[in-house]
Amino acid sequence: MTAAHKNVMKGSGRLLVRPLPVGGVKIREAFKALLEEKEFNAITTAQISRKSGVNEALIYKYFGDKRGLLHQVLRDYLDEYLGHMESELKGIKGTFNKLKKIVWSQMNLYETKRVLAKILLLEVRNYPGYFESESYAEVKRYSRIVTETLKEGIRNGEIRSDIPVTSMRQVILGGVEHLCLPKIIYGKPYSAKELTKELCMAVFQGIAKRP
Repeated sequence: MTAAHKNVMKGSGRLLVRPLPVGGVKIREAFKALLEEKEFNAITTAQISRKSGVNEALIYKYFGDKRGLLHQVLRDYLDEYLGHMESELKGIKGTFNKLKKIVWSQMNLYETKRVLAKILLLEVRNYPGYFESESYAEVKRYSRIVTETLKEGIRNGEIRSDIPVTSMRQVILGGVEHLCLPKIIYGKPYSAKELTKELCMAVFQGIAKRP
């Protein structure tokens, strides 16, 4: 993405996104539609150009290349998802209820957005540029939500304080991915509700503060 269209960080850690020109919006929406039909590597910039009705050169002007466009689309998906989840968490009482909501929300996202799940779990992590992208900034935002929820639980006396928060967070996030990934790779259905129940039963008993 060109310097003129890069995002900057708000004080809250969220990304402040400068609006794309009309052509950039058309490219982004066309790419989203193509991702619903085929794998990322099977999509060409020529196909994106034809579907969007925008000159192919503008893909490189606005996004740098096809992978830069991918990061933009991922950022959009994740920003919308996280905004919705943060709003719902405000109305939930109890740390474990919040953690259960977080786990279910991520599993449900992977279940209902299989293309997005494949990209996040399998595609982008193979490229170092991902870890400097706007989409990865959103992933870190998600990680902070989990961290702050765990810290809240410790302050409230619901969660043990003798286990590092980072370790608890990684067990939860890793558990979600390892339970969902085989289903995603092989295109098998799963129940986000049932997997959430199984993971929470396994993890919560270990991190709950003892009387």
